[in-house]
Amino acid sequence: MELLSNNNNKFANKRIKSLRKEKLSQGLPFMINSEDLPSYQCYLEYPDGSIKIAEANSRESDFKIVGELDFLNAEVFKRKLKLI
Repeated sequence: MELLSNNNNKFANKRIKSLRKEKLSQGLPFMINSEDLPSYQCYLEYPDGSIKIAEANSRESDFKIVGELDFLNAEVFKRKLKLI
């Protein structure tokens, strides 16, 4: 899985990586959608490098954390997406 695989999307990939860096540097999590998860779930990457699995909280405009990748799997996941 890549952020966007088409060569025409190099600008979009660069912008996504820039937005990720900006969010993380502000102390905010960066949301990563993935086909590996059900449509109501996503990954949230945090500034400390951790990655949690979250789902939309229907009662609030926030996320409910339902899981977390261990350090090794978080690193493998980021490499797979070419984030590191």
